[in-house]
Amino acid sequence: MTLATASLRAKQQFIIPHTSIPLLLSIRPSRSRILFPLRGSSSSNQNLPSFRSIRASSTSNGQSFQNPDTRSSIVGDMLDYLNESWTQFHATAEAKRQLMASGFQLLSENEDWDLKAGGRYFFTRNMSSLIAFAIGEKYDVGRGFHVIAAHTDSPCLKLKPISATSKSGYLLVNVQTYGAGLWHTWFDRDLSVAGRVILRTPDGSFVHKLVKVKRPLLRVPTLAIHLDRSVNTDGFKPNLESHLVPLFARDFEETTGKSEAPSLSIKNPHHSLLIQILSEELGCSGSEIENVELNVCDTQPSCLGGGNNEFIFSGRLDNLASSYCALRSLLDSSKSPGDLADEHSIRMVALFDNEEVGSDSVQGAGAPLMFQGMRRIVDCLADGYMGENAFERSIRQSFLVSADMAHGVHPNFPDKHEDQHKPELQKGLVIKHNANQRYATNAITSFLFKELANIHKLPTQDFVVRNDMGCGSTIGPILASGVGIRTVDCGISQLSMHSVREICGKDDIDIAYKHFLAFYESFSEIDKKLKVDS
Repeated sequence: MTLATASLRAKQQFIIPHTSIPLLLSIRPSRSRILFPLRGSSSSNQNLPSFRSIRASSTSNGQSFQNPDTRSSIVGDMLDYLNESWTQFHATAEAKRQLMASGFQLLSENEDWDLKAGGRYFFTRNMSSLIAFAIGEKYDVGRGFHVIAAHTDSPCLKLKPISATSKSGYLLVNVQTYGAGLWHTWFDRDLSVAGRVILRTPDGSFVHKLVKVKRPLLRVPTLAIHLDRSVNTDGFKPNLESHLVPLFARDFEETTGKSEAPSLSIKNPHHSLLIQILSEELGCSGSEIENVELNVCDTQPSCLGGGNNEFIFSGRLDNLASSYCALRSLLDSSKSPGDLADEHSIRMVALFDNEEVGSDSVQGAGAPLMFQGMRRIVDCLADGYMGENAFERSIRQSFLVSADMAHGVHPNFPDKHEDQHKPELQKGLVIKHNANQRYATNAITSFLFKELANIHKLPTQDFVVRNDMGCGSTIGPILASGVGIRTVDCGISQLSMHSVREICGKDDIDIAYKHFLAFYESFSEIDKKLKVDS
């Protein structure tokens, strides 16, 4: 979730008592079934636990969430997805893998499309955004799209174009802050790097590859209390340029007078030791690496926690939890031969990059990425249709669920919430409202989304921000205003939003999945009963 601009400026200085972050132990659930097997493991990831499907047995306040839907829990599979998806590139690649494993056909934006009713397709842009869709077998020209949209990016540290630096006998890595993170939480964590590289191949062509170094490489150490006696009374106020610089290694040359590796060149402005580590992960030589785009990532795995294993402790819940629930609901609503037999509309998932910095990029929701795809789909399926404005009519019959994480009430700061709108973990999806259109929800869209929940016996909650606080925003208003698509903003309750480690409720993942599944399978029947502009 992106903070309002004014809020971003106000949070340049942090006055937060520094506390140590406890190690959270992961508890391996039973391995009851495998839906999406991960790639073959290597020695570098043996320390990461594999979470497979968990039957719906979690508790909230001692009581199990009861739902007539007997589908198994998706929590274990989501934990696998989170542990695979250290960056927006890896999240997109994993979504691509699961779509292809389920029979979806990969399209290219650079080529002609040949689409058919009943078909399932997807395309990616920048390997950080993805659009997937399943066409109803009874699709008629002008019928709408039922879309769930989320984002793949999260606040993090990113390596600067020239990242190599050294000081006081240490090799350090220069980083940029991406988004509005709780940067004090990145101190004293076991960190590493992941992202993408551009390789030059022996024949002179270039290859785009993803890389992930799973062992701890980096750490941002805090200053000992003996050297900062006032930190617990005056607050922890790091300078983001000079204090938030990860430690990488001892400076071998400075301490021994000998060079460990060739000096940096303009072509390769990163520590040669880092390039060596990347090349070993990729199975190439360092000279083949032409460019890198790397995030700093926490190496601690996503896991279950709490006295009853009712919580999920993880980085990047905002917004990979929503992304996975959306992806999984599309896959499961379109996997059997009969799933699309009676569908007249098009089911779609849209996963965007760069939401955390405003969405204004070629792969963000501010670009016409989704609507260009929609227009091409309508044109492909028109097949000689002679009527007017098929795309515009299709948009008027469409509905968008903007799924981003929501602020659950904090037990230690309950006064930060409006008294009548205090979403709780384990109590269902939160529908977000804002009179100033920071969220795109209105009475019509919230009614339709809640009616789905009522029919399927799923709980929902409502949220508005206090009048004396700024309100964050999402991709909902951006997309709603793009072409005038009806939109509801919703999300899963969480705590510690934008921390390096966040918290959400285990039951809420399954509730969100079932709500999104109901949207794909039942929305058409509910929507046709409501008349507004007729």
